[in-house]
Amino acid sequence: MSIYHKPVGEARTELEIKRSRFISIAAPVSDTAECQAFIQSVKDEFPDARHHCTAFIAGAPNNSQCYGMSDDGEPSGKAGKPMFNVLMHSGLGEIVVVIVRYFGGIKLGTGGLVKAYSQATQMVLDALDTEEVRPHYAVEIEADYAFESDIRHWLKELSARKVDCQYSQFVSLTAEVEEPDLLAERLQQSGQGRIRFKVLD
Repeated sequence: MSIYHKPVGEARTELEIKRSRFISIAAPVSDTAECQAFIQSVKDEFPDARHHCTAFIAGAPNNSQCYGMSDDGEPSGKAGKPMFNVLMHSGLGEIVVVIVRYFGGIKLGTGGLVKAYSQATQMVLDALDTEEVRPHYAVEIEADYAFESDIRHWLKELSARKVDCQYSQFVSLTAEVEEPDLLAERLQQSGQGRIRFKVLD
């Protein structure tokens, strides 16, 4: 996993080519369900448009499980694919782009369509505000109860998220952290080797 950028909020741009209007809308999404809901909201907003073409990476840029695209009635491979290619080259993740097309009566041809959808996608990406996303790693920590306050202190210091705690013979905590090696080092110092730590797959 590596650092990437994602949109902070929504952006909209508009491009007109030979009387056809291309309204590009980009937004942040955390998963494919959120992505599909956003696409539907755009279709509901522009119900009279001829096409609502889409491309998305609903997770980290290198996670092919969350890729998607649609030509939505345009010639196959002439809308969704060029949109997706621009997305891939941007290095952005957790993003969906919908391009709403109002046909102007003049055909653009297959090369013209590819160029139009690519240009419209790049325009809206250029208009986006983005922020850095750092990968988080799931960790498990187990120790005697005497160490719980130290463990919680270091989890808080390192901005851990999704902290969960189970109590049995020992106290067992799971969390997600950006810097597992640093956390391991801190726990080693605090527990003098008596705090068990591992990074989960």
